[in-house]
Amino acid sequence: MTEETGRTPPFPNAETVSHAMVDIARRSQRLVSDFLERQADNGGQGAADPLNVGSAFMEMTARMMNNPGGLVHAQMALWQDYVNLWQNATQRMLGEEVAPIIKPERGDRRFNDEEWTENEVFNYIKQSYLLTARWVQNTANQVQGLDDRTAQKVDFYTRQFVDALSPSNFVLTNPEVLRKTAETGGENLLNGLKNLLDDLERGQGRLAIRMTDLDAFEIGKNVATTPGKVVYRNDLMELVQYNPSTETVCQTPLLIIPPWINKFYILDLREENSFIKWAVDQGHTVFIVSWVNPDERHRDKDFEDYMLEGPLAALDAVGQATGETGVNAVGYCIGGTLLSATLAYMAEKGDARIKSATFFTTLTDFEEPGELSVFIDEEQVSNMEEKMDERGFLEGSEMATTFNLLRSNDLIWSFVINNYLLGKDPFPFDLLYWNSDSTRMPARMHSTYLRRMYLENKLIEPGGIRLDGVDIDLSKIKTPSYLLSTKDDHIAPWKSTYAATRLFKGAVRFVLSASGHIAGVINPPVSGKYCYWTNSRKNKDPEAWLEKAVKIDGSWWPDWDTWVKKHAGKKEIPARKPGDGKLKAMDDAPGPFVKARLI
Repeated sequence: MTEETGRTPPFPNAETVSHAMVDIARRSQRLVSDFLERQADNGGQGAADPLNVGSAFMEMTARMMNNPGGLVHAQMALWQDYVNLWQNATQRMLGEEVAPIIKPERGDRRFNDEEWTENEVFNYIKQSYLLTARWVQNTANQVQGLDDRTAQKVDFYTRQFVDALSPSNFVLTNPEVLRKTAETGGENLLNGLKNLLDDLERGQGRLAIRMTDLDAFEIGKNVATTPGKVVYRNDLMELVQYNPSTETVCQTPLLIIPPWINKFYILDLREENSFIKWAVDQGHTVFIVSWVNPDERHRDKDFEDYMLEGPLAALDAVGQATGETGVNAVGYCIGGTLLSATLAYMAEKGDARIKSATFFTTLTDFEEPGELSVFIDEEQVSNMEEKMDERGFLEGSEMATTFNLLRSNDLIWSFVINNYLLGKDPFPFDLLYWNSDSTRMPARMHSTYLRRMYLENKLIEPGGIRLDGVDIDLSKIKTPSYLLSTKDDHIAPWKSTYAATRLFKGAVRFVLSASGHIAGVINPPVSGKYCYWTNSRKNKDPEAWLEKAVKIDGSWWPDWDTWVKKHAGKKEIPARKPGDGKLKAMDDAPGPFVKARLI
């Protein structure tokens, strides 16, 4: 209702609606035509089941039918739940105070609107959905005889199905949407339809959901603003050196190798949460690899090329820029996987330029890679390779969709409700701007990575992977290592990353941060958030390690800084500026490579 009149505003006048519908019809027709044209260009063919879901559910169904008694028992349990819910709802309608039969899980924000609790009808709808969702998932999970990969796939896609059918995702069963529709006379739905068409047009027929106001941010202006210069460039990366903020610095410079699955400025979003700026302020001379956003020209770049033109080229460049023969290296996610392979390569070559290695949420043993394995089997990888062979790369949107599905309620359905049902524009949020800034993967590199590591788990086998003529053996790594993992990581599960403590032969400090793959890493001391666990004893079992670990409140960053400075030289030296050494300062940080956007 409006504050001025206290009355529900009227439905938009006929002329406004007419103009809106004509515009919507025109844009819809163009989108449909574009879609049909693309289908014709592809011969009208497409992968019927590119995610290989059908076979998993066929096997589950067959095994379920072999146990009709179990299915009957599950049906009776659901029936009893509904009887209890009907009794509960009746008591509520009679004015009694009764506890709910079922509650949303902690952290589930879909039912935060008070009407889901206060209104008997919506409370019933909510609990009915939660009971049915629990029944569907439990029934699927309790099917006996499925192999682990099939069971995981069934569980994951059952959850996707259940999440998609949440009453919060539909106009007539979402009290907030109904209230907004009444208040605006339906204008929210018209705005939502326009937002939907905008996203379809921006994605060229693919639904590219806006998670934030894309016009609110500009790389180098209000994100990725730590000052510095590009000092080196090759086909795959630019090397950025940051300006010092202290009069003296550690003798040994710091080289950061971020993942190329997304862009490096997750480490430099804003001044107050920038790991890069914080490291500069602690007296480190910071260099970071800024990977190119590849296209068809890079189709034949392999994992080996990423090593040669990435960390190894960067080591040479840092030496020229600073005159130092060693660095402390940091690898994040797949950047850490590359760092581990590079260290093994250097060990074989007798190259000791990396004085210490820090790994952020890094997998080296891919035996248990978490829910990402749902998307990686022979059929799906083969299908992906066919697409990559045609284009020369994996499209960034495909990678982004994969990661968004891991948290579909937060990263998909919440925006469907906000943008399309409530008709709102998304809120400006730097983290979601970064999340929407996707990157491509070169065809050959990505195929190697998926097959040799995820499917075959060859990285942990001595000689299982050969790079530039060298058999990679992680047990040859004797470099002191700091392993940072995160407790709620859905991309690199911490118990899997813990395997590196057994693979590496050098001194290892394992630290476990609270939260997930991003928030657990990007946790500056000033935030006062979360905690971390440490344990100086190295157990074979990660659970045994955690049981004896000491919990420390706050950020792990100071703990890491204390550790890395033990390997940063015995003296401090005058601060180095980009261009002081043998490398010329080029473009301003963050450099042109990171500014290349796909959509």
